[in-house]
Amino acid sequence: MKKFFAMLLLVCMILSLAACGQQAAPAPAAEQPAAEEPATEAEAPAEAAEEPAAEEPAAAAEYKLGMGVSLNMNSSKAGNAQVDATVAAVVTDAEGKIVAVKLDVAQNKMDITDGQVETDKEFKTKLELGDDYNMVKFSDAVAEWYDQAAAFEAYVIGKTADEVAGTETVVNDEGHTVVTDETLYASCSISVGDFIEAIVKACNDDQAQTFTADEFKLGLAAITEIDAATKAATADEDGLAAMYTDFAAAVVDGEGKIIVAITDAVQPKISFDAAGEITDTAFAGTKRELKEDYNMVKFSDATLEWYQQAQNFVDYAAGKTAEELRASETTLNEEGHQVFVDEALYASVSISVDGMINVVAKAADNAA
Repeated sequence: MKKFFAMLLLVCMILSLAACGQQAAPAPAAEQPAAEEPATEAEAPAEAAEEPAAEEPAAAAEYKLGMGVSLNMNSSKAGNAQVDATVAAVVTDAEGKIVAVKLDVAQNKMDITDGQVETDKEFKTKLELGDDYNMVKFSDAVAEWYDQAAAFEAYVIGKTADEVAGTETVVNDEGHTVVTDETLYASCSISVGDFIEAIVKACNDDQAQTFTADEFKLGLAAITEIDAATKAATADEDGLAAMYTDFAAAVVDGEGKIIVAITDAVQPKISFDAAGEITDTAFAGTKRELKEDYNMVKFSDATLEWYQQAQNFVDYAAGKTAEELRASETTLNEEGHQVFVDEALYASVSISVDGMINVVAKAADNAA
């Protein structure tokens, strides 16, 4: 009996140990939550899809380049033939507001002595003279001409032609038209009548050049030479002081290439007698302003008027740098004029082009 109970106890122990050695089977895979996969690019979180797109570069804006000249010979007197030609180059936006402006004055003088005038004189504009214009030295001005002109340029930025024309002014004791605004007068006390006229003309230029750009620089230039028509006076015939000026405005890009340009010229005439007294002054307008009344076609073999040829010239200049323009191939014709060699170009610009080349290239150089 004891042996039987011992055997039964052994069997129970073996069965118990077997049960303890078994582990529960894992739950079927379908019943377990799937492990989260990393989001692919196509399955990016909603927040990423809603991020603002990168800013596009601002679209280039449309502008107009105009140029205006205000000329007088009021300072001419016995012994002195003088022309004051104020020029303005203006860029306006689509609303007609000024976004860029440059001013200069070709103040040209010829002394008359014993009926003779100097014929080898060189001329500089007021802007080119800089401190040598000596406004501070010889007047009560607190700033030189170029500083005062810059102050007026800054004043007109953002204004329309009508707003510039409406600038309040008064004629002072010296007969100069000056601004009444005290703040502006503190930085610009010089006569501004011609500034206003030239700027308004430039804004209203009916031959303005339209262009599109996201950035640009504006340049202005004037070059004066004594014309061959200049002559001394005699007892029987008046003398003539002929100081002719070429003007140009140029808009250039960041690489110095001309985007658009304008060129114009004036041919004022001052007559005087043998005693040096001024007997007459004559100026009908700039060549661009005169258009058909310049009469190039009528009195020459030209097939286009001067203003039309000038437009063809600036079209040719577009896309060139100042140096490339100066490198234009020209030749001296039988009449002594420097003309284009290229036949196709000559067909649209048959006039003398050396003055145009020099002044437009200079305007491009001056762009800032």
